[in-house]
Amino acid sequence: MHIYFLQHAAHEGPARLADWLAGMGHSHNTCHLYADEVPPRLEDCDALILLDGPQRHDALEAHPWLKREKKLIMRALKSGKPLLGIGLGAQLIAEALGAIVSPGIYTEAGWHTITLAPESPFDLPEQFEAFHWHRDIFGLPEDALPLGASSASPVQGFAWDAGRVVGLQCRLEVTASSAAQLLDHPLPGDTERPAGDSGQSDGDAADSPYVQSRESILADPRRFDRLAALLDRVLVRWLASTA
Repeated sequence: MHIYFLQHAAHEGPARLADWLAGMGHSHNTCHLYADEVPPRLEDCDALILLDGPQRHDALEAHPWLKREKKLIMRALKSGKPLLGIGLGAQLIAEALGAIVSPGIYTEAGWHTITLAPESPFDLPEQFEAFHWHRDIFGLPEDALPLGASSASPVQGFAWDAGRVVGLQCRLEVTASSAAQLLDHPLPGDTERPAGDSGQSDGDAADSPYVQSRESILADPRRFDRLAALLDRVLVRWLASTA
């Protein structure tokens, strides 16, 4: 298969996703939307992966390319092709499916446990630790099945149309290197303080009980290694959904 990544920021690339696709024999290209590259045609790919980004899902005036991306998402939903969204990408898909996307009560940044929903279709443990980097949250789209919940976010993901469309709020694709890049930028919902600064600030994101320090996030590299197995389970099931 040939997969197109839609990238929303220079520091939020495919990370482990690119290596996984190459290892499984799939090819991929990346469209840098933030640099005003034109989105691909659906005819040019077999599946789409919408990456995370620092933008708000409704910031159309600040980021006019979001309008083109939203049109592509609507076409993809009707196309029968696999569609996967992470973070902002998942929020855009959820919105296209009629769900509400809004700021959460707390910023969630770092390592937090997800409890699988009883009706979850995902092949994941009943409880697992995932990386998080968001403030906005989304509701469960109609006819979608939930992944599960963390303490800060009641909907951490969903599957729609028998698993052809997947949205993940949690970040299973991150590596130690890509997480370090995130930490060099502001926390979600906090433009006052670089996330790598372990000190406090007046930004509301810094006051969240679900925000961890740079040192805590990067302390144990094995945490990132354990994400690889979780990502593998999700991607295998996702790409098999239309086989």
